[in-house]
Amino acid sequence: MEGPDAMTDLPDQPDLLYSEAEGDLRAAVRSLLADRAAPADLPGRVEGAGSHDPALWTALAAGIGAAGLLVPEKLGGQGASHREAAVVLEELGRAVTPVPYLTSSVVATETLLAARAGDVAGDPAGDLIGELATGRKVAVLAVPLSAGPGHEPATTGPVTGVADAVHADVLLVVRPDGLYAVDPAGATIAPRTPLDLTRPLATVTADGGGTRLAGPATAREAVRRGLLAGAGLLASEQLGLAEWCLEETVRHTRERHQFNRPVGSFQALKHRMAQLWLEVVNARAVARNAAAALAAGSPEAPLAVAVAQVYCSRVAVHAAEECVQLHGGIGMTWEHPSHLYLKRAKADQIALGAAGSHKEDLARLVDLPGPVAAG
Repeated sequence: MEGPDAMTDLPDQPDLLYSEAEGDLRAAVRSLLADRAAPADLPGRVEGAGSHDPALWTALAAGIGAAGLLVPEKLGGQGASHREAAVVLEELGRAVTPVPYLTSSVVATETLLAARAGDVAGDPAGDLIGELATGRKVAVLAVPLSAGPGHEPATTGPVTGVADAVHADVLLVVRPDGLYAVDPAGATIAPRTPLDLTRPLATVTADGGGTRLAGPATAREAVRRGLLAGAGLLASEQLGLAEWCLEETVRHTRERHQFNRPVGSFQALKHRMAQLWLEVVNARAVARNAAAALAAGSPEAPLAVAVAQVYCSRVAVHAAEECVQLHGGIGMTWEHPSHLYLKRAKADQIALGAAGSHKEDLARLVDLPGPVAAG
């Protein structure tokens, strides 16, 4: 394949650049978070009465319209795509913002969109989607935070490690005969103490009652779609977290002096931060690729999501670890937010599928055989 027309024979490549509209959305979200949820204020909030701020959620979900980005306009949403939702999650990751955006506006919303398959009377899923899109309600899929796209939900008994269940207005519960929307008042929600205090966990038991949204076959596919979108866009949250950690570390090492020199001028630290910068740039590429594949409904989306999660989960932890260490003693105090970034990065590392399970998915998707045991 040669000549000036060669490029026209290549398959379509995803656009990894940010559009002007995405830039405007980023600016709006960043301005809101700087005013209402600055990182410097986070330690005091999580150690106080609670990190959840209903007014902040209303401003983000309804004021900016972020909750309805994945929802078609005919259902009351913004009619945008996963690319725009990824931008919001980048900014939420930069501030480790304690809002149920990933759980409600991505995982639950995607699950409900896929549940509208017409195998139950009326359109109860569509009605609920409209309420989520306007931020009037928060919905949470009752599966463990660690559940990846291949997860088979338990259909009876308690479900442990459900993220943001304590803030939910609606629980999406999988039972043997399908997917149900359950009022939390009719369920048992037992809060647990998480590593990441900005994303609360609970054990949920909801074995009866509720409105049936989909039959069993549709429910399984809907849950898979919701968890796939969640895992893919979690990479954008991890990207935003890593970017903040790198920028904050560079700023601190410029200002802190030893031997009458900025510590950031020492060659060893320059190399460490340069390596981290390269990792963050690569993380941006794979996170954007996952968001673009999801937005396009590409058959390669599961592959893009697996790659993004394998890579971004490691980069986020590395960036947070470097941030804590290169901040010296203050990085380990409760007054500085860096320890909360490390805890979010570590919790995200096993959220929506650990790296090991995504590597197995990746090997399966590219038909890569596993190692053969010696005979």
